[in-house]
Amino acid sequence: MRRSYVCYIVACVIAAWTPFVTARFESPATGAELTPFPGWSSTFEGKPLTELPLKEMEKTFAAGFPGRIMRFSDGEREIIVRWVTEATRMLHPASDCFQGLGYTVKPLAAHRDQNGALWASFAATKGDERLLVRERIISDSGETWTDVSAWYWSALRHEGSGSWWAITVAQKEH
Repeated sequence: MRRSYVCYIVACVIAAWTPFVTARFESPATGAELTPFPGWSSTFEGKPLTELPLKEMEKTFAAGFPGRIMRFSDGEREIIVRWVTEATRMLHPASDCFQGLGYTVKPLAAHRDQNGALWASFAATKGDERLLVRERIISDSGETWTDVSAWYWSALRHEGSGSWWAITVAQKEH
């Protein structure tokens, strides 16, 4: 009985680590230096973008991020764009960031934009400030995800293009 229990535990550990080991041997790890950065877009949803400086906390986070991060404004909304070059747990849901900054977060129904694209969305409240936030991840080859965890496992299995754009849009609720 004890031997079968030990075999069961060993099998579970092997099964849990298999995706990580096979992903490591399927292809070499990618990094920002191996994937040429295509540049930032100058518009978003038909509106011109103005670059905003990264805050100190964002600069610190970006130093170890596999890709690049930039903040923009279109005059009404703040848009955070993260260009990601490999599967990473450093890409996490925007709701985690807002909660870490002291906002109360309330999940909302998925949002479909004017082009029919689906976005995850939530309300973020801090004091009198109330924001509507939406986010999605897009691969260079066109696949999309509204859930960061689903993207991570897909990217880890090397499904998709190998670089991705995580876009977060925050606007004040009127």
